[in-house]
Amino acid sequence: MNYVDGYVLAVPKDKKDAYKKLALQAAEVFKAHGAISVVECWGDDVPDGELTSFPMAVKCEPNETVVFSWTTWPNKAVRDKGLQKSMEDPRMEMDTSKLPFDGKRLIYGGFEPLINE
Repeated sequence: MNYVDGYVLAVPKDKKDAYKKLALQAAEVFKAHGAISVVECWGDDVPDGELTSFPMAVKCEPNETVVFSWTTWPNKAVRDKGLQKSMEDPRMEMDTSKLPFDGKRLIYGGFEPLINE
């Protein structure tokens, strides 16, 4: 069964185009190193919660929206190797102070699917 890396982050609404450009570049790199697909979703209907929520998890500010994304890999071994190669790829070298989001509020993790219907 495939392996999935998931991400949740807050992105300033006025940086949507810059984020999309960066995400397309990263998707190209991940796919070059074995990823099956990369999906990026711009928050459109993401409610605040009382106890927990996506906006609370990433400390979303009023001028930001939540981005929910995932990368699918053939399996964890391909992901481990591909992710390492992706991070070493010159196309991923960037000034982190110029990212269109606050990387300190990025939530990510690797997941083994339970069902895929």
